[in-house]
Amino acid sequence: MRSSAFRAALGLAAAVALSGGGLAAAAPALAADDAPLTVAITGENRVDLSLQGDNGDATEPQVTLRLAAPGSDEPGDDGVIPVVHQGDYKIKIDATGLKGVAKVKLPCEASGLTAECAGYEINAGEDYNRLGGIRLDVNSESAAGDFGSIKVTGEGEGVDFTPLTTDVLVGGPEFLGHKLAEPKGFKAGDTYEAPVGFRNVGGMAADGAVLRFHGSRGLSFPDSYGNCAYKATTDGPLLRRGTDAICTFPGTYEAGKAYALAEPLKVKTADFALYDIVNYGFSAVAPAKAKALLDGDGYTPGTGAPLTLKEATGTAPADYTRYAELDLPSTTTYDLVLTGASAKGAAGSTVKAEIGFRNDGPGWLSALRSGGEPIAFTVEVPEGATVTKAADRCNSTTIEEGVKGYLCWVSTPLLEDAELTFPFELRIDKVVKGAKGKVALPTWENPNEPEQSNNTAWIVLNGTDDGQSAGGSSDGGASASPSPSAGGDTSGSSGTSGNSGSSGGDSGDQGSGSGGGLALTGAGGMLLIGGIAVVVLGLGAAVVLVMRRRAA
Repeated sequence: MRSSAFRAALGLAAAVALSGGGLAAAAPALAADDAPLTVAITGENRVDLSLQGDNGDATEPQVTLRLAAPGSDEPGDDGVIPVVHQGDYKIKIDATGLKGVAKVKLPCEASGLTAECAGYEINAGEDYNRLGGIRLDVNSESAAGDFGSIKVTGEGEGVDFTPLTTDVLVGGPEFLGHKLAEPKGFKAGDTYEAPVGFRNVGGMAADGAVLRFHGSRGLSFPDSYGNCAYKATTDGPLLRRGTDAICTFPGTYEAGKAYALAEPLKVKTADFALYDIVNYGFSAVAPAKAKALLDGDGYTPGTGAPLTLKEATGTAPADYTRYAELDLPSTTTYDLVLTGASAKGAAGSTVKAEIGFRNDGPGWLSALRSGGEPIAFTVEVPEGATVTKAADRCNSTTIEEGVKGYLCWVSTPLLEDAELTFPFELRIDKVVKGAKGKVALPTWENPNEPEQSNNTAWIVLNGTDDGQSAGGSSDGGASASPSPSAGGDTSGSSGTSGNSGSSGGDSGDQGSGSGGGLALTGAGGMLLIGGIAVVVLGLGAAVVLVMRRRAA
């Protein structure tokens, strides 16, 4: 039985030895003449095992072993990855250094804590030379500060293998973040004072700590601290816009103790904010390495006094979580509006109809949890008419029994002032006075959109009162045309931008509303708005499912 002093000394040595990390060496250069081919054995150099038992999916390895050979992973003109070595070789895995430290599952021909992988061909590059994975877990013998290594070597005629060493530390410093909760009555425009802090649930003290926090597009951080650096992403895909920050803290943070910022972290919400995400996490990083994190990669140093940590009292282990995050505010509303179109024409003529879709705010539809799932609405074809050209991102479908039409998609995130048009062309086969086709979003109880009377509009052909019978605004109404011609720019988008030219989409192109998800046909679409999902069943009814999930 190892003594506690031995464990402590070994743990300290392990912490020093594991100050670096990352992947093994990159692929070497090509061999010259008859020199052996140099091939690197790659994989993780370091694995930290938690005594809390949260070491990832038990079926997934923490170390994936590969062979990195000279040359490219890309196939040649013949579609084949070149073979750079032929001949028997063996890769030997020795995990005996983890006896009494951790539970080990090895690939290939394994016997206890050793294994051997045999092969004959080695391809260029690394992707196609996978040997297998190593899974590590704590067991009844594991204790804080236990340390060991896995040695991976290789041998073969005409090939020189660069070995790999994977160091394993059990029960090192491990930080859980203080939970966050939305205050009662919180609304857009308010500032949230986040109780940011951590508890060291690992088995060893940490020499230094690093805080990383993030706020999505509708959130900002009004304070600037001298020991922090900030990066604002204001362009590109909406899903990735927001502010990131890194703060460093010197000092010793003891195992089993909790710490908190000396003052709450202020999070300012924009007037349009709705289900925006703030999250943070602490990690144990030595001061010398932490300082390097503040430099480069687009971060700008803070200008104020440093942010500090203090020991927290009166907290309980249940107050801390591995994923410290919050969606706020949750009460902002938005107003989706559909506008119809009307036209007159003789039998045989083709008319244009532009369906309008806009968000009158004040909130945006972030859809951050659903990853940009689109919003769907249906378009019925008026009696006596045939659609000769539908708007992009609109697909023919059966709306309900006996009713043909189209299912149209609007990408999310959707800006607070988004405005789109969906141009259709219809041939009037038979003049039917006041023929109407319904344009509608699903009807469902949604506290973030209390006004839903404008979620329905109409396409009216040969009506007596074009403006009113179309429903909604008659702006951009239909017009007769003797021949099929485009009713607007329909290239590569789910609709054409209207007055504001702003829509959603993970593509970052706010003028098209395209991007983020595939165009779907038929029933079974899903509408996700601000943490609530609407599953469209047969496109005639909607089932509301409240979704709350842990962040990735």
